[in-house]
Amino acid sequence: MKRTLVAAALAAFMFTSCSESKKETTAETENHEHHEGMAHGDNMPAEGKVVVETPDYTSVAGPVKEQIAAIVDSYLNLKDNLVASDAAKAQADAKAVVAAAEKVDVSALQGEQKAFAEERLGEVKQTASKMAASTDLAAQRAQLELLSEATFALTKAFGTSDQTLYYQYCPMANNDQGAYWLSSNEEIRNPYFGEQMLKCGSTEEIII
Repeated sequence: MKRTLVAAALAAFMFTSCSESKKETTAETENHEHHEGMAHGDNMPAEGKVVVETPDYTSVAGPVKEQIAAIVDSYLNLKDNLVASDAAKAQADAKAVVAAAEKVDVSALQGEQKAFAEERLGEVKQTASKMAASTDLAAQRAQLELLSEATFALTKAFGTSDQTLYYQYCPMANNDQGAYWLSSNEEIRNPYFGEQMLKCGSTEEIII
C-alpha cells in the first residue's frame, strides 16, 4: 500500500513539473516568435503620426542645415555598424558624429532656435563621445536611444534631410523598456540586437 502511494505521489510530481516546464518553454517560444513576427518594415505608422514633437525651424537659412545633415550621415553609418555588431567601426563612426556636431555653427540662430539647437547638439556630443570612448557593443548601444532622439529632433526641426527617414522602435531594447533609432531604410534592421533579433521592430514616424 505504501509503495502504491509513493509511486502515485512521484508520478503526480513528475507530471506537474513537466507541465510547468512545458508552460515556461511555450511562453518563451511565443514571446520570441511574437517579437520576431513584428512589423518588418511592412507596417507603416498612421498617416501624420508624431513620436517626437519639435518646433518648426525649417525656414532657417545658412549652412546650419547642411551641417546638421552631416551629423545624420555619420549617425546612419554608426547605426549600420551597430546592426553589424562591429564595435570598432561603430567607435570610428561615433567620433565622426562628434566631429560633425562640433562643426555646426549656431551663431546665426536667434532665441529659441539657438537654445533648441544647442541643447540637442549637446546631447549628440555627449552620447556620441561616450560611444567613441568604448569598444564594448553593450556600452555603445546603451547610448543609442538618446543619440537617436537628438539627431531625429534636429533634422526634423530644421528640415535638413534630403531623403526619407524612418524613426523605428524596438520594444525589447533597454531591458524591455523599448528604444528608438533612425534609419534611411524602410526595412527593419535592429541596431540594438543585430543578428540576434534583426527584424524585431516597427516604423513609428516618417520624415519625407
